[in-house]
Amino acid sequence: MKNSAAVFSGFSNGIFSFLTDLKKHNNVEWFHKNKECYQNFVVEPSKAFVTEMQPFLNRLNPAIRTEPKFNKTIMRINKDMRFAKGEPYRNYWLIHFGRFKLDSEFFLYFEAGSAEMGIFINRSQEGKHCFQQNLEKYKKEIREVCAKYKINGNYSFYYFAKMEPTKLIAKFDAEKHFDKFYEYEMFLLQSVKPVAQKVLFSNTIVIEMIKMILCLYPLYCFAISPQPLKELRRFEDEFGEVV
Repeated sequence: MKNSAAVFSGFSNGIFSFLTDLKKHNNVEWFHKNKECYQNFVVEPSKAFVTEMQPFLNRLNPAIRTEPKFNKTIMRINKDMRFAKGEPYRNYWLIHFGRFKLDSEFFLYFEAGSAEMGIFINRSQEGKHCFQQNLEKYKKEIREVCAKYKINGNYSFYYFAKMEPTKLIAKFDAEKHFDKFYEYEMFLLQSVKPVAQKVLFSNTIVIEMIKMILCLYPLYCFAISPQPLKELRRFEDEFGEVV
């Protein structure tokens, strides 16, 4: 059954079935034969999910993109074969909320058999990325945020090896592992446990995603703002000290 983009009632096992089969048959012919499944179980529920998240994200930070569109909040599943070799499609599905391409962002990620959520942080010094400069200036405050908002112990640390995320620390703790922020230009903090299917297959996933973002937004302030403490105060004034 095709989900309505206007009403989000959860994802379904169809998204996992599609990604499992795509992994086995990653070619144009198979994809075209199964495009209706792709639309019904992957694309439409994702757009509905993004739409459901819009009011919260617009209140949280209006600069975060919330359009339910490819290359905005949804990554295209087809690769650009001018720059990629091999299989024409990605074997995963990504919904992400940031301000622009390669910005630090919150994500919901699907692959065959599981779904994960967390934050991607870009520490590069190009453009509007602020994490590197804030690392130097606000070490104490970043540690305090990770402790206060229970980021410590609840997220795994992943770095990128050949553009693939690789788990380095099962339970990240900023007091013990702060140096890892310096070692990798791009990294993930991902929830220790995958998203439970009973959550994913209902609109409860919206609530869980909002909870996660509220937990991680204080750290996100140091990734996006040249005045992170001011942004952190605004967040706490607006939403309270969510712990």
